[in-house]
Amino acid sequence: MAGRGLSAPLPLLLLLVLVGILPAAQGSGYLSGYRLRSRLQRDRQIRNVRPNIILVLTDDQDIELGSMQAMNKTRHIMEKGGTHFSNAFSTTPMCCPSRSSILTGKYVHNHHTYTNNENCSSPSWQAHHEPHTFAVHLNNSGYRTAFFGKYLNEYNGSYVPPGWREWVALVKNSRFYNYTLCRNGVREKHSSDYQKDYLTDIITNDSINYFRTSKRMYPHRPVMMVLSHVAPHGPEDSAPQYSTAFPNASQHITPSYNYAPNLDKHWILRYTGPMKPVHMQFTNMLQRRRMQTLLSVDDSMEKMYNMLVETGELDNTYLIYTSDHGYHIGQFGLVKGKSMPYEFDIRVPFYVRGPNVEHGATNPHIVLNVDLAPTLLDMAGLDIPAEMDGKSILKLLDTDRPVNRFQLNRKGKTWRDSFLVERGKLPHKRADGKEMAQEENFLPKYQRVKDLCQKAEYQTSCQQPGQKWQCVENPTGKLRLYKCKGMASLYAPRMQALMARGASLLSPTANSDSCDCGNVGFKPSVLKRKRLLTKKGSSVSSYSEMKSSKTASRKRWARSVSFELDGDLYAVDLEEGYQPLGSRNSSWATDRRREEGNEDDMEEFSGMGVTAKPTTSNKLTPPAALKVTYRCSILMNDTVKCDGGLYKSLQAWKDHKLHIEHEIETLQTKIKNLREVKGHLKKVRPEECQCDTPSYLLKNKESFRLNTGRMHSLRMPSKQKNQWLQKEQKRRKKLRKFLKRLQNNDTCSMPGLTCFTHDNHHWQTAPFWTMGPFCACTSANNNTYWCLRTINDTHNFLFCEFATGFLEYFDLNTDPYQLINAVSTLDRNALNNMHQQLMDLRGCKGHKQCNPEKGGKERNYFSEYRPVHRRKRPKVKKPSSKSLGQIWEGWVG
Repeated sequence: MAGRGLSAPLPLLLLLVLVGILPAAQGSGYLSGYRLRSRLQRDRQIRNVRPNIILVLTDDQDIELGSMQAMNKTRHIMEKGGTHFSNAFSTTPMCCPSRSSILTGKYVHNHHTYTNNENCSSPSWQAHHEPHTFAVHLNNSGYRTAFFGKYLNEYNGSYVPPGWREWVALVKNSRFYNYTLCRNGVREKHSSDYQKDYLTDIITNDSINYFRTSKRMYPHRPVMMVLSHVAPHGPEDSAPQYSTAFPNASQHITPSYNYAPNLDKHWILRYTGPMKPVHMQFTNMLQRRRMQTLLSVDDSMEKMYNMLVETGELDNTYLIYTSDHGYHIGQFGLVKGKSMPYEFDIRVPFYVRGPNVEHGATNPHIVLNVDLAPTLLDMAGLDIPAEMDGKSILKLLDTDRPVNRFQLNRKGKTWRDSFLVERGKLPHKRADGKEMAQEENFLPKYQRVKDLCQKAEYQTSCQQPGQKWQCVENPTGKLRLYKCKGMASLYAPRMQALMARGASLLSPTANSDSCDCGNVGFKPSVLKRKRLLTKKGSSVSSYSEMKSSKTASRKRWARSVSFELDGDLYAVDLEEGYQPLGSRNSSWATDRRREEGNEDDMEEFSGMGVTAKPTTSNKLTPPAALKVTYRCSILMNDTVKCDGGLYKSLQAWKDHKLHIEHEIETLQTKIKNLREVKGHLKKVRPEECQCDTPSYLLKNKESFRLNTGRMHSLRMPSKQKNQWLQKEQKRRKKLRKFLKRLQNNDTCSMPGLTCFTHDNHHWQTAPFWTMGPFCACTSANNNTYWCLRTINDTHNFLFCEFATGFLEYFDLNTDPYQLINAVSTLDRNALNNMHQQLMDLRGCKGHKQCNPEKGGKERNYFSEYRPVHRRKRPKVKKPSSKSLGQIWEGWVG
């Protein structure tokens, strides 16, 4: 009985034991996996609490020129309370492309916003990329999203982008006063009252109010805000209380400051000479004003921090501070700007503080602007889309990352050590599929032209199908490349056949020989009147004639302005197309009226020079000198006087002489082309109809239609026609801009460069500029390049390929300011390896392809994901120099 009694509960006891063991085993397995999660994710799993996220973004803020020295409050908040990433970069040093990368987490070649104009907030961007920004993902997951400040340069304020619950965005580009905001779809204009309109303060106050309101109404819902400040972007208007700060700002004067010209670098820096004293004074004033604007951003960071402390949300909020790209002020002789691939333009400040972020740490890992979108999603606990090119940096910040005791000997994963820097539009491919001629490093221009002229495709006079260039020997014996004009470059044979047949194909057919328009009086056209009034002796003489008549009087009046657009020459008739407000060359106009009896006062245009000041008096006074080039003038006694720099610097003298030779060649080409066009027009002159309304437009439209067979032989393929039409539209747009500059007396321009003018009225707030107007050319719209930037334990270099084929290489271990282009010291194997890696990055898509683990010449590993307090300097290793000389010889690329 007792035995039975004891044996009966045994199966039950065994069952209870088994039932208790299995959950315990399952629980231990769950906990072992649970320990691998970060503390933040455990908190989310238990309490379902997600952190707030605040991204503070500035515009054009550098890190290399000492801008953070003006922000002591921000540094105290972010450096002592968070982590500073010492190797943070922007993959494209341009506003709109970089901001598009921040929003999408993609490189420029994947979101296709190449410049500040092309595809910037365009319909294509709105349809394909704006619906997939980080804001859309966060908003769909329950975050209360808000945006305050500058969005994209071409944003017109007509809509609210998807993903944003609160929207207070600046319309168009940066301004501090006199701007328009789009507040949740309603346009809101602001004036110049500091208390009501200063944009930095409006962004700060609106964002703080939104955060407080959200936490009061929805205490358990996280908030994600973007504070996109316009400082320190131009016009650099500071708050009145800071207008006297930094009187001796000189942080921008680095070893590369005014280091010019740079004959070993790409064409813009070869063309740019040393700054003038007025330019150097401007850089000092610009640095001062930029730092003054950052003081208001510094106050904004302090107010935001205090608000988080008061609301009790500081420990549950990620606070990120960075900029869209860097800036240069006087570096390499460039007065101001961005868009260069060098450290001062691509390095940005980058600070993070928040849950589990180590305090007072400096992290040397490479962080990019494309990492922001995936990082924000990872902070919110969301999955990162595979199409994003960046990586989440949250794993670099987690101080509570567990260690697997069973895998102590396993080598940890490596972070990226190389990335892509890209800027500019994609190069246009030729219709015949041939590659563009490449620019050889250190090869003179005449030698490059001579080599190109050896090719058969350039030796015919615009007769080959699709030929765009022809090689011609000028009277001095030098070879020159001239562009095949207009439609002939796309459809040369058929256009020549059309020209051979004359105007018969395009004129009315034989059944309409005369104009049936009644007894309507004939009225000459504007073109004919101009032809009748133009004297035969007023045509421009050739260059040889100008050389033979050096002693002739220089009082000839210019009837037209010649200029070059995309390699083509144009002439703007001043008699019809341009009426100046005031003439600076009244003495020349007086002589012309005496000689030709013309009553109009015209102005002779010079390609460069200080911006002319408009005259307020109707009385015309003779000028002291005629500005011929941007550095030389002709005085009233027919003597030439140039600025002092040409008489002291041999390099400046050579550069200006080359500039003058280029202008002479341009005029020679223009004269030749005009003569060809004039001869052609004489051959195809149509019959004149003495009617107000041409009869063939009313009665004989069908006579213009060629029969099917003849029209088919002359029809251009639609693809080539579209290319030609697009090219013509661009030419017309540039022509309109040029005429507008003429009307405004704006003569600040250089061939191929982007220039700006500055005068005493540019800055409307203190401190003011009082040194008068000046012109500076600092960049170019066609400056397209792709660069490989690598930083690891053994290498620290920048390798760039420009669209022209020019190469640059800088070893930043030995040349941290990129003063010397050391590409000629590389052997071909290293050059080919870097080129291949750069080509892989140029076509990468997704974070797996866009984040290679090896860089440059060999694979190197960073330490595992652990923030460090001191930046580890890589070892110095000079590049190999096995093969010196021309790098293009035998180069496979």
